[in-house]
Amino acid sequence: MLDDKTAENAMQIILHAGDARVHCMNALKAIEKSDFELAKEEIKLANNEIVKAHHIQTNTISGETQGEPSDYSVLFAHAQDTLMTIYSEINIAKRMIKIFEVYDARLAKLEKIEKENDHEKCTNRIS
Repeated sequence: MLDDKTAENAMQIILHAGDARVHCMNALKAIEKSDFELAKEEIKLANNEIVKAHHIQTNTISGETQGEPSDYSVLFAHAQDTLMTIYSEINIAKRMIKIFEVYDARLAKLEKIEKENDHEKCTNRIS
């Protein structure tokens, strides 16, 4: 039978990880709009939530390693799975911000060159 403390810890992990996922998804939406500052802010918020979830997990596991009695819990296993899945999503979103910042900068540079070339062509026609 699942003890109340383990159940509470599992639910807190799921809660914080879920909040982290919301921020991660907001970051991905910001990336779609090339709003990298907002994406970075959302990733910071996601990271703060996932760290809270990780601390709860670590404290729970530490108690078990120090001899506190513990039974297997499907709910706690689900919480750990949720935590690690969302942690992975955050890591991918962090990388996507960097990738799309570079991509966006390269596009802006190409657009500037194209605009300069178009301006030069117009100037040559006038001359």
